[in-house]
Amino acid sequence: MTRLCPYEDLNAEQREQLLAIEVLPEQLPFSGDIACALYSLPAQCHPGIRGFALLIDERPVAFMLLKRHPLLAHWADAGSATLHALQVHRQVQGQGLGKICLRLLTQDIQHYWPDVSQLMLSVSPDNTSALAFYLSQGWSERGEAYRGERRLVLPLTPLQAKPAA
Repeated sequence: MTRLCPYEDLNAEQREQLLAIEVLPEQLPFSGDIACALYSLPAQCHPGIRGFALLIDERPVAFMLLKRHPLLAHWADAGSATLHALQVHRQVQGQGLGKICLRLLTQDIQHYWPDVSQLMLSVSPDNTSALAFYLSQGWSERGEAYRGERRLVLPLTPLQAKPAA
């Protein structure tokens, strides 16, 4: 079974397994490593940031961060959530897990943050594989975020919102 799980819902074993996620060396300058991503999460839950792990058979294989107001990036539009540090473990890259992360995220985000109307991210123009990946998944380029980084946007529709259980 494959599912997206909020970081705070991971058990102790899954949190330990999450630390083993490694990206390819050429991806590190763009995504950072898992320790950097986890360092961004506050010790106590904060309404402006959430971490999500992609679990396959209850084992973490990918991780990402989402931020919104009041921690929203200065280049992002109001009503947005920004995607940061999407990392798929190097041993399972190329199996469509990045696509699954984004699909599940667009289904789940409005369950957690119903006021979010779009996702945004910044990507280096030098990270051509990531730029091509996001554009192929329906994101559109909307100018510069900062320091030459490209600003990408993915509008969310009510159809993408997962009904509350």
